[in-house]
Amino acid sequence: MAKALKPDRTLDCIGLYCPIPVLKVRTEMDKLETGRILEVLADDPAAEEDITRLAKRMGYTLLRLEKTGLQLRFLIRKQQPQTG
Repeated sequence: MAKALKPDRTLDCIGLYCPIPVLKVRTEMDKLETGRILEVLADDPAAEEDITRLAKRMGYTLLRLEKTGLQLRFLIRKQQPQTG
């Protein structure tokens, strides 16, 4: 059985619409230490694509994306910045 992922912080974006959830995720991820996990709750239909794209662009790891009806739950881990 897989170990349950426990977020270090939860960001509730329910009722917020583009671009607010993405901006809030970016701000919260900047505050987190490397290796920490942010849980994001959202119900904006655009959030799935927007937050997934943000995670990829910023080098974060999208650990999980769950959909329950219209609600989305993301678990995102902040990774060590890549050095060139």
